[in-house]
Amino acid sequence: MGILAAMPASPLRASAIVIGDEILGGYVRDTNSGWLASRLQQHGVPLERVVTVPDDRAAISEALGAELGRARPRVIVTSGGIGTTPDDLTLEAVARHVGVELVVEPHIDAHITALLERIAARGIAVDGAHEVAMRKMALVPAGTYLLGGSADGMAPGVALDVDGGCGADTGATLVLLPGIPSEFQRITTAHVEARLLAGRGEPTHVVELTHPYPESAINGVLQQVTAAYPDVHVGSYPGYECTIRLKGPQPRVEDAAALVREAIARLHATPGAEAMRTAWQRHWAPGAG
Repeated sequence: MGILAAMPASPLRASAIVIGDEILGGYVRDTNSGWLASRLQQHGVPLERVVTVPDDRAAISEALGAELGRARPRVIVTSGGIGTTPDDLTLEAVARHVGVELVVEPHIDAHITALLERIAARGIAVDGAHEVAMRKMALVPAGTYLLGGSADGMAPGVALDVDGGCGADTGATLVLLPGIPSEFQRITTAHVEARLLAGRGEPTHVVELTHPYPESAINGVLQQVTAAYPDVHVGSYPGYECTIRLKGPQPRVEDAAALVREAIARLHATPGAEAMRTAWQRHWAPGAG
């Protein structure tokens, strides 16, 4: 199972679906999508969408449909909604969306059995309702495969190939992960990256430059860079020190960065530069209104 031996001609893309009422309610901060973006960046696999939905079957299905409808091959990573409680609906929603039944994953079920035996050995009673709730975590969409070793953690991670999986030009792979950040990160780094991401993209060269002036003071050269280097992505982010981020093929990025450095140097030498810097940074100082 997993990706095919022959790599598809089209580049791999990624989407993330974050699932949880607690995130939309502002009770919990989503850190998984940002962390995932940084890992995908290292593999040169672009993260094109991040969508957050509630613990609701219809909402999860809507998000799955939208991401499966985007350009392929694609990896779609879900975060959250996997567990023992009634609001953990991700696995059920995925099964319904792709039209398969929920089945018992034997390795996860065996892991739960061993856990129940250890609990009993400590003299802790587990009633039938408690056991049913725990075994819910072993019910996965038919056709999914366990992401190696993940049953040893607190929650399982499984994947499901659609239309041949992300190893096919027209395929996609759903990676269904728990929302607990430590488990999400452990399963991703230990299993998802090696199995689905490694060798699938070309890491992007990135150069970051900073300057202490308003963004508008440097816009002229950024427009020149955009016109001269259309294959270089240019981003500008304001702050006490403004950041300019250039991404793309290394030689082109370095040439573009040289133009921006020259522009910043000229700006430093401009009469009134110190006054402009002071006024700009005062705006960003703590307590500034």
